[in-house]
Amino acid sequence: MEEDELKNYLKASEVAKKVKPFAMELVKPGAPLLEIAEKVEAKIIEEGARPAFPVNISINENAAHYTPSAADAATLGEKDLVKIDIGIHSSGFVVDFAFSVDCSGENTSLVEASEKALEAALSKMRAGVNVREVGKEIENAIKGRGFVPIRNLCGHLMEEFNLHAGQEIPNHAEGNYILKEGEVYAVEPFATLGEGKVVEGEYCEIFSLIEENKKVRLPHSRKLLEIIDSEFNKLPFAKRWIKDIPPSSLDLALADLLKQGIIRAYPVLREAKRVNVSQAETTVIIEKDGVNVLV
Repeated sequence: MEEDELKNYLKASEVAKKVKPFAMELVKPGAPLLEIAEKVEAKIIEEGARPAFPVNISINENAAHYTPSAADAATLGEKDLVKIDIGIHSSGFVVDFAFSVDCSGENTSLVEASEKALEAALSKMRAGVNVREVGKEIENAIKGRGFVPIRNLCGHLMEEFNLHAGQEIPNHAEGNYILKEGEVYAVEPFATLGEGKVVEGEYCEIFSLIEENKKVRLPHSRKLLEIIDSEFNKLPFAKRWIKDIPPSSLDLALADLLKQGIIRAYPVLREAKRVNVSQAETTVIIEKDGVNVLV
């Protein structure tokens, strides 16, 4: 890993270690979802980094990709199981982490299952280890506590301005790739009592750039593309982050860029049987004899 690259990962790590406890304090019954997201995103900027993606606040059966809209008036309930997923980048180098908060106190074992699975994965990871072995550790830790892993969600290799750089860390015994020194991974076990897979919902407030330098005709589409390219590169962004385009025009611009394949959408992902899901996640740098845990 190059010196500048490591420096930026460590900067993002330093910010993440401040943001995580800050975010945990915000998650309590009655808290507005939009307020949580905006306060966490502002804290990241205040500490000298940038959000790598919109703060995800996925509740109960929703496993990923829920970020509040600008008009979201929802608040956390006393029975909610909340997953907070946060990404922080310094010059495009990302630290990605998540935690679960059980507002009811009735899902302690489910939360513990994903946390212990993450611990088991980290203890196995080092250069030369097959990802199948890491997935096996995750699967065994979750199943050993009476739950099932979500098989179609996984950890992922990260590179500069690229959250999903190809290689995956499975949440079950699958895959055939040998971890290499210097690679950076987000590792994120999900546990449930449901079917063990997620499906796409209709709600979608998160998007990212796929194709750069493509010509578009509509003026608002051109303006949106310029904003995306200059502000976010290929990292995901929230619709509510776009302040300079009127809402009706923004909807048309997003639809236009989606239709042309210039951007992609991230619909909310929910457990197939609508059963509660827990998540634990951190980011690691692969080393010869283990991992450097960044948050």
